[in-house]
Amino acid sequence: MREPHQTSRETLAGSLLLAHPAMKDPNFRRSVVLMSSHNAEGAMGVVLNRPMGKRLGELSGDFALGALASVPLFHGGPVQTEQLVLAAWQTRSDGFRLHFGIDPDKAEQLLGEEGTHVRGFLGYSGWSAGQLENEMRLRTWVVADVPEDLLTQAQDETLWRTVLGREGAEWRLLAGEPDDPELN
Repeated sequence: MREPHQTSRETLAGSLLLAHPAMKDPNFRRSVVLMSSHNAEGAMGVVLNRPMGKRLGELSGDFALGALASVPLFHGGPVQTEQLVLAAWQTRSDGFRLHFGIDPDKAEQLLGEEGTHVRGFLGYSGWSAGQLENEMRLRTWVVADVPEDLLTQAQDETLWRTVLGREGAEWRLLAGEPDDPELN
């Protein structure tokens, strides 16, 4: 199996963490986490493939009539699940750009720019100092680059299968395994 390329990176910020197919933790099982920061003090990101089926306007009256009312909401992770984290992605000629933890005014401004997607996350995924590094040693995660077509893919469990499958033939086989092998 092709070895994931996590060991050569100093920081995982700006990359994706894909839950290893054997991970059973319900917070991260088959998750795709976009990493916004990673340093000696810890790491932070949001789960991209846990849609809530709601829009920001349904969350709070503050957003009900504004430009952000139609922004989709996702479960961002198990930490501070009542906290709203706004993020924007821009696909530009000079590459992918992430704006993380932005205020509503900035989100509204970015929403008006071409090639920009804004999302709301309730909660986030966080690791204390050394915790993520330990998980990486235990091969809990597979590190992947952010694909250009990330936001055009389904934003549910199929996103995990798609991105993990791009890491090589053996990962593709593991990603396609059913939950219950008897159903195979």
